[in-house]
Amino acid sequence: MDAQSPNMLDFVKATSDADRLRVVGVLARGAANAETVAAELQIPFRDALNHLAFLRFVGIVRTDTGDIRQSAVYELNPGGAEAIAKARLPGTKETYAPAPHLDGKSRKALAAFLNADGSIRQIPNSRTQPEKLKVIFDYLVEAFEPGVDYTEREVNTIIRRFHEDTAGLRRDLVDAGLLGRVADGSRYWRVAIDEVK
Repeated sequence: MDAQSPNMLDFVKATSDADRLRVVGVLARGAANAETVAAELQIPFRDALNHLAFLRFVGIVRTDTGDIRQSAVYELNPGGAEAIAKARLPGTKETYAPAPHLDGKSRKALAAFLNADGSIRQIPNSRTQPEKLKVIFDYLVEAFEPGVDYTEREVNTIIRRFHEDTAGLRRDLVDAGLLGRVADGSRYWRVAIDEVK
């Protein structure tokens, strides 16, 4: 499992939220963009986009463009839920495998600090292991979709999938320049690679 792979807990979260189920209901009638979903459900556009991004992450919906954009058209992913269930059947053991494009040091650091399910077992010490800490931060920020705005609560929900210290890791990602944040903390976003200094 990599940073972009959903686990069964993500699937449960996706299907236990009333608004996300309503989004699925809209898409069951046909493909739609985020603006249409927001209008039909009478919810803020940002909420619709965030719900669609999470449903895409767990494999329940897919986009015509293959990524998240305001103009993207979303549709239900036939067999998406079934594929997740088959991949996570009881009795099968999840095993995290670092992405093959990573260098050897990064792969070794991830293997040392992550659990088999991809959650963070231990956070490297910032003073004695800064390079390993950067690898963990780079891994964690991959769970955030580029171009999507998040509330603090949504950021915490995503981080909680990896580690219980949501406040500390949220602050660390901002301090590392990987997440952007408005001054009052009402909006967060993944910083584009060319914005990172």
